[in-house]
Amino acid sequence: MMNIPTHREPSHPGEILREEYLIPLGITQATLAKDLEIPYQRINEILNKKRGITPSTALRLASYFKTTPDFWMNLQMRLDMYHAMKKEGKLLDRIQARVSS
Repeated sequence: MMNIPTHREPSHPGEILREEYLIPLGITQATLAKDLEIPYQRINEILNKKRGITPSTALRLASYFKTTPDFWMNLQMRLDMYHAMKKEGKLLDRIQARVSS
């Protein structure tokens, strides 16, 4: 089970992409978009936290940076689950668990 932080919002995948990959490697948004064969706007929106990472983008980033698709998808899932827990928290508290014996 994935541990989702509750004390602070997890980093957006775009922030990790920018700070851990693009800046250290000197790669521009335009270069990344061209090399991944995806629209510049998609990269820009990811980096500006206006768009999440899709499986297609995760596959391309993993291939480009020699990571795994799971790495990118887990970053996105942690962020999505954090927001879902914040939104659904009170409802989840009211749900009674049922367990099979």
